[in-house]
Amino acid sequence: MNIFRTLIIAIQLVPLTLCAQVVRVKVANGMLEGTTENSGIKSFKGIPFAKPPVGDLRWKEPQPADNWEGVRKADHFGNNAMQKKVFGDMQFRSSGMSEDCLYLNVWTPAKTLREKLPVLVYFYGGGYVAGDGSEPRYDGENMAKQGIVTLTINYRLGVFGFLAHPELTQESPHHASGNYGLLDQNAALRWVQQNIAAFGGDPKRVTIAGESAGSISVAAQMASPLSKNLIAGAIGESGAMIKPTLAAVPLAQGEKNGQAFAQKANANSLAALRAMPAEQVLDIAAQPGAFSTAATVDGYFLPKQVTDVFAAGEQARVSLLAGWNSAEVPFQALLGGDAPTPENYANKVKQLYADQAADVLKLYPGKTQEEVIQSATALASDRFIAYSTWKWLDLHSKTSGRPVYRYLFSKIKPPMTAQFAGATTGLAGGINKNGSNDAIKQPAQVGAPHAFEIEYAMGNLATNPVYAWTDEDYKTSDVMLRYFANFIKTGDPNKAGLPKWVPVGSSSDVPYMNIGVDTKPELAFHDNRYLFLDKVYAK
Repeated sequence: MNIFRTLIIAIQLVPLTLCAQVVRVKVANGMLEGTTENSGIKSFKGIPFAKPPVGDLRWKEPQPADNWEGVRKADHFGNNAMQKKVFGDMQFRSSGMSEDCLYLNVWTPAKTLREKLPVLVYFYGGGYVAGDGSEPRYDGENMAKQGIVTLTINYRLGVFGFLAHPELTQESPHHASGNYGLLDQNAALRWVQQNIAAFGGDPKRVTIAGESAGSISVAAQMASPLSKNLIAGAIGESGAMIKPTLAAVPLAQGEKNGQAFAQKANANSLAALRAMPAEQVLDIAAQPGAFSTAATVDGYFLPKQVTDVFAAGEQARVSLLAGWNSAEVPFQALLGGDAPTPENYANKVKQLYADQAADVLKLYPGKTQEEVIQSATALASDRFIAYSTWKWLDLHSKTSGRPVYRYLFSKIKPPMTAQFAGATTGLAGGINKNGSNDAIKQPAQVGAPHAFEIEYAMGNLATNPVYAWTDEDYKTSDVMLRYFANFIKTGDPNKAGLPKWVPVGSSSDVPYMNIGVDTKPELAFHDNRYLFLDKVYAK
């Protein structure tokens, strides 16, 4: 008996690597064969975590993946979800585009199966209409080098991930419809609970993170009764599912939107919609006004609005690290094609806020062109995504009883490389080559744009060939990566050698960490803006 027990323990301690480049792991559905990167990190790509959501499974919650016989190669990324090319900064390494897209990727530093390392599950951004877990900026190798088992996961997008419809609600055992992309994320989290120990990870130490729609997803997963007990920590980079940022709509409204889409598609039944080729569905949904992507308060995944869940303290009570960028969108997002003059700015504010315009102009003053550019950038950014992130942090700090760490990412872009000479920046941090028509020309930078922090946080500057990265950029990335890694490991971003990061609510002042060339803690002097917007959006 002792010999048998010794043999079992020896097997469990066998290193994951079986040879120099090939590594095998047994998960619930079968044997996987991954690869070993030059760094020694082991990677497993394109792992199915649910059945392909095709045919009758289109617009159904994800079903458990099928088992396979033999050894499944996990050396390449799976398909990306159905989507149009929306953002110029998205580059995929996927196998192609398909409805069959529910795959995840794992990078692990573990040498044995018994290490119980902390785990990071990262949700990509893209406004719930674009994105993929294969994007180089989300690559998990460098985070894994920090001693963290790192995953990226795919989820359904657009009309495939968020269509609500009365027939869908009727056929659902939960009388719910519309949140399939979010349910995909939940299925991935359940897969992690079942399988991550095989990669040396600890299912009790899972932190979820994401940027933009991925950050919005983090807030939603924290609020969902289906997911809140599956996570130990949360990181949000720009965004929460809070008005005016992709807030969930009532189920009845979602169903009405779905019926309108069905009429647009000339489909008189759910069966007819399911019979349509995926490319046709995508093309129809991409037509202006055909489909508006939003989650639903379905009574299943989301029992009520995210703000109401957090206000009641019913969310996952875990440590939260979140923040936003210093210039999420440029002033043109507010002024359009109008010049940034005090007159144009004042007129726009009066148009948007009517009898409250005077209050807005005090909070966001614009008496000179320079001041207009600064204030219009701030107001546009707050209306877009900064306010919702602030509200999420504020609510969680009041009701969770857990530490909340707030940041502002302020590192501006370095020059572009010669390869991208002539390109212009896009509205939300992307680039448009050769001055294409959808480019938005900007004056000198006033801060860090939307999505620009991703490569810094994940240690992936070298994966982005667009910019001529400097020592300052790599220094900023090193600091941000270490903060994130520390938080994932302990729920606290602090460690010797880094500026002290004080949690929100630890004093009467509101502290945050300004992450940039000179990373340092600061006090929030502009929260009166968010308190004002809080009253506006409460109406």
